[in-house]
Amino acid sequence: MSSLHLALFLETTGCHYAGWRMPSSRPVPHPADFKQLKALAMQAEQAKFDLVFMADKLSVDDIYGNHFAEAVTHRVTERPDPFSVLSALSAVTEKIGLAGTISSSFASPFAAARTLATLDHLSQGRAGWNVVTSTSGGEARNFGVPLLSHDQRYHKADSFIEAVFRLWDSWEDGAIVGDREKGIYADARKIHYADINNKWFNVQGPLNLSRAPQGRPVTIQAGGSGAFTELAAQRADAIFASEKPSLAAAQTYYAAIKAKVVHYGRSANSLKVLPGLQPIIGATQKEADELLAELSQLHHPLATLTHLSNTMDYDWSQHALDEAMPDILPHLSRRERFAPMLDHAREQGMTLRQFTKWIARSGFIVAGTAESLAERMALWYQQRAVDGFVIMPSWPGAADAFFDHVIPLLQERGIFREDYEDDTLRGHLGLQ
Repeated sequence: MSSLHLALFLETTGCHYAGWRMPSSRPVPHPADFKQLKALAMQAEQAKFDLVFMADKLSVDDIYGNHFAEAVTHRVTERPDPFSVLSALSAVTEKIGLAGTISSSFASPFAAARTLATLDHLSQGRAGWNVVTSTSGGEARNFGVPLLSHDQRYHKADSFIEAVFRLWDSWEDGAIVGDREKGIYADARKIHYADINNKWFNVQGPLNLSRAPQGRPVTIQAGGSGAFTELAAQRADAIFASEKPSLAAAQTYYAAIKAKVVHYGRSANSLKVLPGLQPIIGATQKEADELLAELSQLHHPLATLTHLSNTMDYDWSQHALDEAMPDILPHLSRRERFAPMLDHAREQGMTLRQFTKWIARSGFIVAGTAESLAERMALWYQQRAVDGFVIMPSWPGAADAFFDHVIPLLQERGIFREDYEDDTLRGHLGLQ
C-alpha cells in the first residue's frame, strides 16, 4: 500500500486564532522568524513529511468596521512572501517538498512560472504551488484592480494555470547542450514560444529559465465550491480540502472527486486529497481536552469576526456579539460555501459570540492522545476517505508532540514511510 501523505502548515505563531496567546517559555515568534521556520522545516524533514506549506494573503483584513484596527489588534495578520522563505529553506533542507501560495487573481503567469521554476532548480525538484483565487476587496485594492466575480475568478484561474504550464513546457527536456568545444549552449529547436493569448493573458514566452527538474512543479488547489472542484479535477496534483464532519461524508467527497478526475481522462491516483487537521495532543484525553479548553478561553471573538468579514465580504461589525445570529445569507455572494455553517448556528440558537467560539473549535481541530489520533488518521486513510493530511499546529511548539509521538505510531502501523524513497516532491506524492 502506498504511504499516507503529510504536509506541515508552516506557521510560527500557530494556526489557531488564539495560538499565539498560548503560554510558553518562548517569546511570541515573528511570522518571518527564520530560525523558527528553519527548525520547523527540519523537524518535518526528520519526520519524513512530504512537504511544508506556506499560505499567503495579499492584504491586511479591513472589512470589519471598514478598517484594519480590530484585525491587527486581535490576531496575527502578517504574511511574509512564501517563496522568499521557501528559497531560503531549500538551502537548509535536502528532501522535503516546499510549497507556497500564489494568487491567480493578481499574479503574472510569467513571473509565477519563473518563481516556481527557480525554486524547483534551487531545491533540485522539490517545489510546489497552491493556486488560489483571491476573494478579498482589500487584496484587489492593493493591486489597483476591481475584485472579479466568483465565476470570473475561476475562469481566470483556469487560464492562469494553463499559461504557467505552457511557459514551463516552452523548454523541452535536454535543451541545454553545454558543448564548450562547439560553442553550443542550448538547442534552439527544443525551446518554443508559449504564444498565450486569451481573454485574461497575453504572454509570448518562452520562459527565460530551462525546464525545471520536475518538469512541472506540483500544483495544489484549496477550496470547496463546485467551480473549484471541476478545476482541481482537471489541473491539480493535490487538493487541500476542508475536513468533513464524519468518515462517511469524507468517503463520499473522496469518491466524488476521484470520479471527476477519471472523467477528465486522468488516473484517480493522480490527485491527492489532503484535508487540514489541527491536532491537540495530550498524554491523556483529559489533558488534551484541557489544552483545547485553554485555547478556547484565550480566543477573542473579534479574531474570528475580522477574518470572517473578509472571507465572506460582509461587515460583521454591524451586529452585537450577544444578539441572536442574524440571517445574512441573502447578502452573501458565496452562499454555497457559507450556508451550512450559518444555517447550523441559527438552528442551534447561537448568539454571534457563541458562533465565533464554535467556528474556532470546529472543523480542523481534533483533541486526543497520540494513540487515538494515529488510529483516527489510519482509519480515514485505510477507508479511502483521504490520501493524507495537512497538519496545522495550533500554537508555537504544538508540532513537537505530533513529530515525537504520532509519527512513530503511524510508522508502526505501516502506513507512513520510515525514510524517503525519492528525491522530488512529485516522487514523495507518487505522481508522474
